[in-house]
Amino acid sequence: MINKITELFNIKYPIIQAGMVWNSGWRLASAASNSGILGLLGAGSMYPEVLRTHIQKCKKATNKPFGVNVPMLYPNVQEIMDIIIEEGVKIVFTSAGNPKTWTSWLQERGVTVVHVVSSVKFALKAQEAGVDAIVAEGFEAGGHNGRDETTTLALIPMVREQITIPLIAAGGIATGKAMLACMVLGADGVQIGSRFVASNESSAHDDFKQVVIDAKEGDTQLTLKELAPVRLIKNKFYNDVQQLYKEGATIEQLKELLGRARAKKGMFEGDLVEGELEIGQISGLIHDIKPVAQIVDDIIKEFEEAKTRVCLL
Repeated sequence: MINKITELFNIKYPIIQAGMVWNSGWRLASAASNSGILGLLGAGSMYPEVLRTHIQKCKKATNKPFGVNVPMLYPNVQEIMDIIIEEGVKIVFTSAGNPKTWTSWLQERGVTVVHVVSSVKFALKAQEAGVDAIVAEGFEAGGHNGRDETTTLALIPMVREQITIPLIAAGGIATGKAMLACMVLGADGVQIGSRFVASNESSAHDDFKQVVIDAKEGDTQLTLKELAPVRLIKNKFYNDVQQLYKEGATIEQLKELLGRARAKKGMFEGDLVEGELEIGQISGLIHDIKPVAQIVDDIIKEFEEAKTRVCLL
């Protein structure tokens, strides 16, 4: 399968394993890359030297391309970027910030830069900043999300209409059928997160993985828009957030409730009561935990079968 995305990243299939906090360590990223897709380390949950260790372990575990996802809202971004360059990583996905801040700096050092957006407006800004490709993420996605709640089905063709650079679809994608649908709508590839949370190689806690595969339609909700929109499993922490809203909470009160390390507590340490449990709506379609290689094989097989079926219509 050869297209703009496979050629851009030198991978077999136009699929990116999303760089998710507390889920995307070196085991997941290297397994993804070894399966023919692009694996990403999630720098958002790593101190700089922890990231360096994960990069070094990933390089030992795969000879295939892999990258790092860097949310730009953290204060130590310069140190993170320096480590990425020092360790020779050649692909960076940036998010949660202005793409102009780092795109040229990274490209001047031989790095391919992709920026994650949730709207046409920001897709155009990213293209203007000179990024090599864009991830357009619909509001079905887990993790930090767009405030406008534009779905992937609507977002992808609207972004495709406005940009000329390679486009990667994200949000609500876990199957080969969804991958084909996104590519029919104009995407050149897809980024998948939630499906890889429920993998053997994910660094998520086993209890969180179980919650993901037990999730049903309606078990997640987008919230905390005043801080950074995030889609959460409805647990006690989520209910506490909603109670604060009912009481007319200020941003400071929301920040106080969120505190520090809620996501780590939930997804990495397995506190299903007080932890922040981030996952996409597509969790309702995820029913098992599998090795990454099997997940990729299943997606590609279903993609090819669906493509054949569509051609016969």
